[in-house]
Amino acid sequence: MIRLKPNNTISNKKAYREKIKAKIDKIDARIDEFRAKIAQTEAEGRIRYNSILEDLSQKRDNAEAKFDELQDASESAWDDVQQGFENAWEELDQSFQRALRNF
Repeated sequence: MIRLKPNNTISNKKAYREKIKAKIDKIDARIDEFRAKIAQTEAEGRIRYNSILEDLSQKRDNAEAKFDELQDASESAWDDVQQGFENAWEELDQSFQRALRNF
């Protein structure tokens, strides 16, 4: 995970947010790829894949919500909100790795 140095300057925070936004965009693109693969799968496989995709989508939405909180975080709340985001991101990453193994 991307961690800021103790010197949490505005430019460091901006760079951190930009990197996270790019990662979320990559996840979105991969979710779209998974959806396309599911559409080509026979009915029995779709049920299993849809369950995996639903979990991945929920984790992605949670990470984005934490990212939104991070963007609005005050200076004093930044570290706590950042940790909450990183926890959500770790869950998303684990879900994504499971999805990769199954697709």
